[in-house]
Amino acid sequence: MVIGIGVDVVDIDRLGRALTRTPALRSRVFGEHDTHELRSGSETASLAARFAAKEAVLKALGGHIPGFSWHDIQVSREPSSPPRLIVRGGTEKKMQSMGIDSWHLSLSHDGGVAVAFVVAESGVGAQ
Repeated sequence: MVIGIGVDVVDIDRLGRALTRTPALRSRVFGEHDTHELRSGSETASLAARFAAKEAVLKALGGHIPGFSWHDIQVSREPSSPPRLIVRGGTEKKMQSMGIDSWHLSLSHDGGVAVAFVVAESGVGAQ
């Protein structure tokens, strides 16, 4: 059963400028899973898609999460595998309280924009 959906878009150049202007932003927002296996040449676009995923998860969960940290939501992408969400901390508690046990994630970037679409489900089995 679908519990929530979320979608978000991020302007890739805008995120790139923010990361250049404030280098500490990268480590404040992105965790080890978010930055593992990024391809050179598309790193900013990939980070923008991951940021969009974080925002899409927040929307799927209904917004404000007590004790939220940007590192609570990370995107893992191993070679030859689809991206998957890793959720922990306050976000995981909110997820559990809503009965969510499965996430579906789609990421894309083109034309200067990155997009993420998230579906939160219950009763499908843990991912």
